[in-house]
Amino acid sequence: MSWIEPWDTIEPLVLNDEPLPRVLGRAAPEIRAILEAALARREVTVAEGERLLETDGDDLLALIRTADHVRAEDVGDDVTYVVNRNINFTNVCFVNCHFCAFKRQRWEEDAYTHGLDVVLGKVDEAVARGATEVCMQGGINPDMQPFTYRDILVAIKERHPRIHVHAFSPMEIMYGARRTNMDYPAYIGMLRDAGLGSIPGTAAEILDDDVREILSHKKVDVRSWIDIITTAHRLGVPTTSTIMYGHVETAGHVARHIGLLRDLQKETGGFTEFVPLGFIWENTRLYQDGKVEPQPKGRRDLRVYAASRLMLRGVIDNLQTSWVKLGHRLSQLTLRAGCNDFGGTLMEESISREAGADAGEYTSVEEIEALVRAMGRRPVQRTTLYARTDGAQADHGTGRWRGGSPLPAGPLAAH
Repeated sequence: MSWIEPWDTIEPLVLNDEPLPRVLGRAAPEIRAILEAALARREVTVAEGERLLETDGDDLLALIRTADHVRAEDVGDDVTYVVNRNINFTNVCFVNCHFCAFKRQRWEEDAYTHGLDVVLGKVDEAVARGATEVCMQGGINPDMQPFTYRDILVAIKERHPRIHVHAFSPMEIMYGARRTNMDYPAYIGMLRDAGLGSIPGTAAEILDDDVREILSHKKVDVRSWIDIITTAHRLGVPTTSTIMYGHVETAGHVARHIGLLRDLQKETGGFTEFVPLGFIWENTRLYQDGKVEPQPKGRRDLRVYAASRLMLRGVIDNLQTSWVKLGHRLSQLTLRAGCNDFGGTLMEESISREAGADAGEYTSVEEIEALVRAMGRRPVQRTTLYARTDGAQADHGTGRWRGGSPLPAGPLAAH
């Protein structure tokens, strides 16, 4: 069972309402200089980001308050969310990631691979409940037919042409391309034409091959992840971006990961958001083999979210909390540490739950909106690409999605 630090050590860091100059004045000179430069819109370097990720006490308080100030200044008080459903269509997987408790071997009693009828039934239910998006990811099933991903997309879009399909991680893209003997541009282009709306920027974990060797030596390497993501962006398929923290990585790994995503966004403009994901350790092999020291939730999460807001300022402006990983109360508090998006309703979530997460599989629109309002913020339902569902659209005249992420030139801007 995961645990959380005492609330009386977390909440004072987030709910402090002293004037920001007074809070900055108590920070160490080095930290204060970094934060004041960030407030002046100077880019936080990777080395400075690493230092921020090591803060505690008054320095951490100053970091959190600065991130909240930057969030308010850059994207305002709206907290967006999307009505969506997760569909994990197979848990059969041969990759054997040591941080994952979701995968099963084909012969295990609880292994499953849903047929198209089951997948379509789940999409039907999602649409009936007001979803504008279905998010689909699954294991890497060796029995999968070469064009399975394409066929799923075609079937969904034939029945529900307006639903946004956010699907297939870079690992799934790599495997699908290999099975069909297609290169990434041809394969991703085929999926786009079949109805793929966007790609989850998962399978990123930590974008460092030494760390990835510990986490999963069979998984997509850094170079391939970048190739798949940038190819998708060039083809007009936007993606999210993520990080998984709280296992074997250092602050330097996290800072370099964020710096790499920042560089990619400057090049392609295709990331819609950044989603830090805390590692859930309970049922994983990493924990069972003694390779990770369990960490409580709390200050580490606030530190990562706040540093991310500052490092990505003006480059990726949508910072999404993860209520599945953190639970509702801590996710609420991240709204005061730089976050402006509450993610989705999900309706079904298996991957984090199997690893030991206990925040549930569904949060209703009413509950999301109540959680947001309780923090003094304004809930706003959005589409996957950050247009309001009330009909307001991105300001394409300034080349920006609502929420601030820059639109790239070319096909993506027209989608």
